[in-house]
Amino acid sequence: MLPQGSSQSEDPPWSRTGSWRADTMARRVAVIGAGSSGLACIKCCLDEGLEPVCFECSDDIGGLWRYKERPEPEHCSIYRSLITNTSKEIMCFSDFPMPDHYPNYLHNSQLLQYLGLYAAHFDLLRHIHFQTSVCSVKQGPEFSHSGQWEVETKNRVGDKESHIFDAVLVCTGHYTQPVIPLKDFTGMETFEGKCYHSWEYKDPNALQGKRVVVVGIGNSGGDIAVEISRAAEKTFLSTRQGAWVIGRMSDRGLPVDLTMITRLGSFLVHFLPRALVHWAGERRLNQKYDHRLYGLLPKQRLLEGRTLINDDIPGRILLGALVMKPHLQEFRGSSVVFEDGTVEDQIEAVVFCTGYNYSFPFLPSSLFAGPGHELTLYQHIFSPTLKHPTLAVLGLVSTKGPIMPMVEMQARWATRVFTGLNQLPPKHTMLKTIETERRKYLKSFPCPKHAAVQVDYISYMDELAQQVAVRPNLLSLLLRDPRLGLSVLLGPCTPYQYRLRGPGQWAGARQAILTQWERVACPFKTRPIPEPQPSTQPLLLTVSCTALLLLAAIYSQAKIPAVLRDPAGLLNRLCLYLGSCGRCAYD
Repeated sequence: MLPQGSSQSEDPPWSRTGSWRADTMARRVAVIGAGSSGLACIKCCLDEGLEPVCFECSDDIGGLWRYKERPEPEHCSIYRSLITNTSKEIMCFSDFPMPDHYPNYLHNSQLLQYLGLYAAHFDLLRHIHFQTSVCSVKQGPEFSHSGQWEVETKNRVGDKESHIFDAVLVCTGHYTQPVIPLKDFTGMETFEGKCYHSWEYKDPNALQGKRVVVVGIGNSGGDIAVEISRAAEKTFLSTRQGAWVIGRMSDRGLPVDLTMITRLGSFLVHFLPRALVHWAGERRLNQKYDHRLYGLLPKQRLLEGRTLINDDIPGRILLGALVMKPHLQEFRGSSVVFEDGTVEDQIEAVVFCTGYNYSFPFLPSSLFAGPGHELTLYQHIFSPTLKHPTLAVLGLVSTKGPIMPMVEMQARWATRVFTGLNQLPPKHTMLKTIETERRKYLKSFPCPKHAAVQVDYISYMDELAQQVAVRPNLLSLLLRDPRLGLSVLLGPCTPYQYRLRGPGQWAGARQAILTQWERVACPFKTRPIPEPQPSTQPLLLTVSCTALLLLAAIYSQAKIPAVLRDPAGLLNRLCLYLGSCGRCAYD
């Protein structure tokens, strides 16, 4: 199914009055970067009647998702085998579903193709200046009155040019500055092997038959450790914290995020006792493989830190190809010493998957007013220190969910702020909100820098959607369109939900939601198998067995069997029986 494009139901913003800058509202907007975030920003500018001018330092779109054999300084870099850890229905743009035949989890090259389709469908490429880097962004000479910015750029031959823009959208990402915490390790200068960051890693070919240590158990660390373990003689995965490991596959082989990122699930997580949610979630994960037995058990509870999305780590541990180790402490020539005192000899390479720092060297230093000279951003987008909200930083967030729809929602709100259709609260209110959010996440993320970028996916999306007036009205949907309302409430929180109403409403949103399971199933249908006819047999069998058990219990004057004292379990069995026809998961 191809979308028909989004429609703007409101009058042009230039006809509005009462904005923060009604006389000279933002018209010409600089978009820095043409990755997934930059493309979304270009489209959102066009939706609001703005004139986007995008500067991209490379020769094509894609940003992070464009694989390059040689990483370039100050640029994102991915490894050859990288596959998304969020599925296509959850991570796509809200008015442009991914093609039906795409697999549910995409290789980086397929996601790049999708971005190309998106750019072509909405005619975005004509707004992009390729091989043009941004040298500086500074306030224009009359910023106090106009809110304008002076943007200096440099083209591929080195010629510089200065431009004036009414607003700026920064979309360069935050995976540009690799971090190796040197102070955590002693004796690195004595190490005889090779040390490098995952930013430089491309494939395991150079590590064939070697003994390798991978440091860090984030998503990149998990993927790289698994891949190296298939080529190396022995691979050790060193972690300070451990991690709860969740596979991409959920019940019945469905993508796990489609079952976890739901409005009902979010409601239960927020309102059920925290200890109960932790116990139930951890118990389920440990039923697949005991995290303590496998050396994966983290220090934090399930909802109190990052989780690792990985399908293969337990299997590689089970085969002995991957060995879990505690924090790496010291180098001694060709040996490494771990925190528990154990030593591994003849180590030939160490790959540090220890994360990144964000860097925006072109922005004014006055914006970096947070602890440790960090960006302080209201709703992770706007600096409260600016007199006029005409500069927005997109994508500087971390969440247990997809980033692309989140950045798109940020752009939808930011462009409406630029045009004066939405207004920000007073500076003191923004600063108070920022500090409250930081303290909230410090409980789970002791590092202030990490805590500052954390958000809860559905809550954050809904909060921004409320500002844009596109948050789905569940009560209205349930009364007016029960089928759609139940899909929104009980089904996955797919991005199409934010195109059902309000500015940017898309006529295809309802159909996209009602057919999302068909697109999930489509790539599996590569071998024709006759569909079974619906039958009442499972239901009759369940009812008959239940009646027989009741009669037996009454006749023998024994206690009611355990299965009848567990109605939830009985209901679950009934659902499994009914699901055997292959329809339940897709209806």
